Amino acid sequence: MEEPSGSNLVFITGGARSGKSALAESLAVESGLPVHYLATMPHWPGDAEVADRVRRHRVRRPASWTTIESPGQLDVTVKGLPAGPLLAVIDCLSLYVSTLLLDGYEEGQDPYAREGEVMSGVDSVIEAITARRDVEFITVTNEVGWGVVPDTPLGRAYRDFLGLANQSFAQRAAAVWLLCSGLKIRLK
Repeated sequence: MEEPSGSNLVFITGGARSGKSALAESLAVESGLPVHYLATMPHWPGDAEVADRVRRHRVRRPASWTTIESPGQLDVTVKGLPAGPLLAVIDCLSLYVSTLLLDGYEEGQDPYAREGEVMSGVDSVIEAITARRDVEFITVTNEVGWGVVPDTPLGRAYRDFLGLANQSFAQRAAAVWLLCSGLKIRLK
C-alpha cells in the first residue's frame, strides 16, 4: 500500500558505499532548507575505522548544518526538532535498527524474541516523522539481505528486522531511491 501524496519522507536504500549518503546530502542542499543531520552511529571507543568513517561524513557536510548524534531514541530526537520548515537527514536507519536489537540483548538469548521491541521502535520513529509535517525527512538505510546469509542467529535476525523496517519506511515514503555502484534508480 502506498502512502498518499504529501508524505514528508524520502527514503534512500542500497548497498555499502553505493552513494546513499552523498545522494541524501545532495538532496538536502538542493532543498534550500535549514538542515539537521541526525547521526545514528553509536560511539565505539577504540574503533579507528568507525572514527574515520564519522570524520569523513562530517567533512562532507556543510558547516551550516546542525548535527545531532542520536544513536538511541530517534523518535524522541525527531519530536524534539525545532519548528520547521526544515529538513532532517537520518543517517542511517540500519544502524538504528542494530541499536534497537542490541539494547538489552544478552548472549545466548534468542534474538528473534526481540522482534516486537525492535519493530515497535521503528514504528515510533515513523509515527514521529508523520507527526512532524513541518519537517521534510530523508532517511538513509542499507540493503543487507542481498549478500551472504549471516552464520549466526543474531546476524540473521538483524537482516530480517532491517528488511521489515525498510519495508515500513518505503511504504510510508513519497519517494524511494535505490543506489547501486554510485548509480541511482527511483523506485517510487
